[in-house]
Amino acid sequence: MGDRCSDVGSGTPCLSSDAEQRDPGADQRPEGMIVTNTDEHFMRQALKEAEQAFKVDEVPIGAVVVCGDRIIARGHNLTERLNDVTAHAEMQSITAAAEHLGGKYLKDCTLFVTVEPCPMCAGALQWARIGRIVFGAFDEKSGYRRIGGKMLHPKTKVVGGVLEAECADLMKAFFKKKRAL
Repeated sequence: MGDRCSDVGSGTPCLSSDAEQRDPGADQRPEGMIVTNTDEHFMRQALKEAEQAFKVDEVPIGAVVVCGDRIIARGHNLTERLNDVTAHAEMQSITAAAEHLGGKYLKDCTLFVTVEPCPMCAGALQWARIGRIVFGAFDEKSGYRRIGGKMLHPKTKVVGGVLEAECADLMKAFFKKKRAL
């Protein structure tokens, strides 16, 4: 497939055509992190999940798990509907992906999630040995990085800030609506 790597969990930088694709959050990424058009495509799919959560009055966070350039799992927050504080988008997606693959390890997969995972989800992603995480908006208050970035499996690659503005805007709109009630 051209210059793109076929194994999304391989840790090999994936290039789209000849040039790296950067977005407004690029200055917050560690040097060497590459964002591809494919990353943006899959983040848009995660945003669709987040929009579904927004419509049913859930915190609008969405996620998809990709393996071999195919979405194998989707999820969005269901904490209110299920009355379950652990029903985060990432947890829903991890469970669905493991079921799809028939095993608990997701080392050849990439999780795309609209907001930086919380410590609980980062712990689950560590146990699942996810190969790569791509998130949209940074979460300075509740994201896993606030307690140290060492929560993930040592081989997990992380890219933050993909479609950051769109992801953050959806969260801001949700909480603005909540405050207006």
